Amino acid sequence: MVMKLPYLSSSLFLVLTLLSVVVSGSEKRLPILSFDEGYSQLFGDDNLVIHRDGKAVHLSLNERTGSGFVSQDLYLHGYFSASIKLPADYTAGVVVAFYMSNGDIFEKNHDEIDFEFLGNIRGKDWRIQTNVYGNGSTSVGREERYNLWFDPADDFHQYTILWTDSNIIFYVDNIPIREVKRTAAMGGDFPSKPMSLYATIWDGSDWATNGGKYRVNYKYAPYVAKFSDLILHGCTVDPIEFSSKRCDSTQSLEELSTTITPSQRSKMDSFRRKHMTYSYCYDQTRYKVPPSECVLNSQEAERLKKFDPVTFGGGRRHHGKRHHRSRASRSQTDSI
Repeated sequence: MVMKLPYLSSSLFLVLTLLSVVVSGSEKRLPILSFDEGYSQLFGDDNLVIHRDGKAVHLSLNERTGSGFVSQDLYLHGYFSASIKLPADYTAGVVVAFYMSNGDIFEKNHDEIDFEFLGNIRGKDWRIQTNVYGNGSTSVGREERYNLWFDPADDFHQYTILWTDSNIIFYVDNIPIREVKRTAAMGGDFPSKPMSLYATIWDGSDWATNGGKYRVNYKYAPYVAKFSDLILHGCTVDPIEFSSKRCDSTQSLEELSTTITPSQRSKMDSFRRKHMTYSYCYDQTRYKVPPSECVLNSQEAERLKKFDPVTFGGGRRHHGKRHHRSRASRSQTDSI
């Protein structure tokens, strides 16, 4: 049974203006929040360092701990973005994550929308993994993996999650790389409950690089992931007192479900042909029958088979601990 969550009254909503942002390919109209305005430290003590009067955050991983931060508010739909520069050199086993989740509130039926950056051995590129969970559907991973057309450790690049009640779009430098459309067959597998935004760096040695073959080497620590241009633009939701009235920006959100223009879709298709190296839809070991939303393409299936034979068709991917904390304890750590 899918749990339906009521929404907060309109007086507390941040009205969305996402349409102009996505169509124009620019986010100049959206406010960039300082760290103290929108975020709290999640874990990591002094491994989180704030720069540029709160406009930039550095997260580091060393032998002692990783680090992370979390939005102060819950959001139901919106536009969430950051410019990120990843660690350089040997980064095998290192995972940097920029994602949305409500696992600290809904432990057994949580939702999640992920960007995960997977480190590599020297001379090999970082890879991006995207994933979507809804209503605790962790037994049905919807991972995709990609290479990039640039080195994400050389400079800052923008990574964006656009989430509406009908679709989710992942962007890299304003180019859509993946769209997940809500279908009736997905049911509760589509994220539908309010979530917080998280950013973390942590040791994923057991799975992140060649299935755990290459592990974090702390000789190269600290590993530092740099975040700037942090944008939280969505409908805020009270974590305790939910009302039954829907977000009054519904019309704008419905329009956003079709905002991938023909030009953007052409770029997305080109990216996926050139850079996608794994899709759950073609993983016959995990899924004898592909999940209902998959649209299979025989040429794509053949092309993907040549990538990473250990990963493609392999077992379930193992996700490291994300260091969620309970909302009840948040007030005790907001001042960190």
